[in-house]
Amino acid sequence: MEEPQLVSRGAEALLHLSPGSSISVAYHPHFGSHDDLIFLELDEKLLPEVLHERVVLRGQPNEDAVLCTSSKTYSIKFVGTSNSVFLVPPNQLEYHQPPQESDSHNHHDQKSVASVIKVVSGSMELVEVAPRLDKLKSLLSENPYRCDELEVENLEGNHESRIGLYNWNDLVNNIQASDDEIRSGLRALSAVEINGHWRLVDESYMCTILRMLLHNSVLNDWSLNALNEDEVVNILESDGFPRVLAKHCLHAFGEKVTDNLGSCIWKLDDQRVCVQFAREILRGGKKKLESFMDEWRQKIPEGMQPALDLLEGEVLTERVGVETWIHAFSVSSLPSAPAERFFSLFRERKKWDWKDLQPYIRDLNVPGLTSEALLLKYTRRTQSTPDAEPVFSAR
Repeated sequence: MEEPQLVSRGAEALLHLSPGSSISVAYHPHFGSHDDLIFLELDEKLLPEVLHERVVLRGQPNEDAVLCTSSKTYSIKFVGTSNSVFLVPPNQLEYHQPPQESDSHNHHDQKSVASVIKVVSGSMELVEVAPRLDKLKSLLSENPYRCDELEVENLEGNHESRIGLYNWNDLVNNIQASDDEIRSGLRALSAVEINGHWRLVDESYMCTILRMLLHNSVLNDWSLNALNEDEVVNILESDGFPRVLAKHCLHAFGEKVTDNLGSCIWKLDDQRVCVQFAREILRGGKKKLESFMDEWRQKIPEGMQPALDLLEGEVLTERVGVETWIHAFSVSSLPSAPAERFFSLFRERKKWDWKDLQPYIRDLNVPGLTSEALLLKYTRRTQSTPDAEPVFSAR
């Protein structure tokens, strides 16, 4: 009896199998390892992003790649399988000998097979992770804008001044985070785009611009709760500050109150202004608390009340004998990865009271892990009595 003719139908033949039926498999003529083909397992919510090409892989050759949507970052992990998984390509060309027209019965003797082009040993799995933004601060810190820098308009013609400058494309090509997360990181760092490059502004220069704004507010009888953007920027520009930095000063230390009829009104944020002057005072090292408070009170604008609560996550105090000392220790200077963050914290102090520790970990955002889970993973909690405040040390 003549053997039925084998016809390769491709993946389509598998998709239309009815329940309880079966199909034979065979090696495809191009069967091989095909290392350029990798299985990727996706959550349904990610499928539209991938199908509509709204994802991108990011990472340098020495880094593990991540996959980014417009708003989230996912690590890519290979997960092996002990099962046999076959890859059958779609839309294959039939590679059997076509039947002769005279052999009308051949059509009925054909047998469909699925031709396997590759045996898959596992698949790539996506796990949502926190954006890796520490590198963003590192890159922008290479060349911060300083008061002695050339005028912004002349930057393009000066090769030396362009070293260590990064535009948006440079950032997305170097930072393992989604576009939205990078923008959020730039806002958190108070970065500003100058002549197409994203820059940090030297803190002492930023403080100089803020002091000049406050000085002009006294001279011109401006309310710090109702600053007209055009008026402020024009006067700061006439004082020699680049216009882009004059506007940035309002963004860095204020909140926009209204924006209508072509007039933007800003209100200075008490906490951000007070923190800036506290940083300036403590830049030289630790100080006695009383001395610091006196100097701080003199520097901040009239009407703003200095209080240590404003400096949570910015300073630490310690008792030395009968005196209390204060020094700068800003959460913005710490790594964003939890393991590195806790290492830095316990290098600063062996033991932390909860009220001191909390400001330094509340910004940690690890998908799938709560703050309590992070504490269990990286710290040991002790209490002298059930009613006592908890103390945390390194695990």
